[in-house]
Amino acid sequence: MEEKRELYADLKDEMLLTKEEIAKRVKEMGRQITEDFKNRDLTVICILKGAVVFFVDLIREIDLPMTMDFMAISSYGNATKSSGVVRILKDLDKPINGKDVLIVEDIVDSGMTLSFLKENLLSRGAASLHIATLLDKPARRRTPLTVDYFGFTIPDEFVVGYGLDYAEKYRNLPDIGVLRPEIYE
Repeated sequence: MEEKRELYADLKDEMLLTKEEIAKRVKEMGRQITEDFKNRDLTVICILKGAVVFFVDLIREIDLPMTMDFMAISSYGNATKSSGVVRILKDLDKPINGKDVLIVEDIVDSGMTLSFLKENLLSRGAASLHIATLLDKPARRRTPLTVDYFGFTIPDEFVVGYGLDYAEKYRNLPDIGVLRPEIYE
C-alpha cells in the first residue's frame, strides 16, 4: 500500500479485501466457470468500466475457448446510489444469438441494472445467460436476481478499488476499501 498512500488516505483504516484475497477468490471462480462451461460456446461480456479489472483477471483463470465483448451501462452517473434508470452507453459489437453468455460485473447492488441487462440479452437470443460478480451487496437488493458466481458478500458500505470508483477515481487501487463518507457526502 505504500506506493499509493495518497489514494488510501480517503479510505477507512482497514481494507475490506486485500489484493491477495481477491486474487485467490478470482482463481477459484475461474476454475468453477471452466468446469461449468466445458464444451459450450461461451461469450463473456464485461460491463465497463468498473468490471474491467476483475474481467481481465477472471478470463485469464478460465481455461476454455471463448469470445469476449463489452457493454457500458449507466444507472449511477457520479452518484453513490442507482437512479433506477438504466441506459446502454455502449452496446455489444457482435450478436449473441445461440451463445452461452456470462456477464461479468464488478458489484451487484440493487440488482436493477443487471435485471434489465439480463432481460435485454435474453431477448437477443442467448442460449443461456449467467452472471459473475466480484462483490454482492444483498442488503441493497431491490429486485430479485440470481447471481451464478460471486466473489464476496459485502456489507452496505460504499467501496472503491479494483475497478470500483467514486466519480471515476480510485479504480487503480489493487485492494478494495470503504470510502470515508466525508469524501462523497
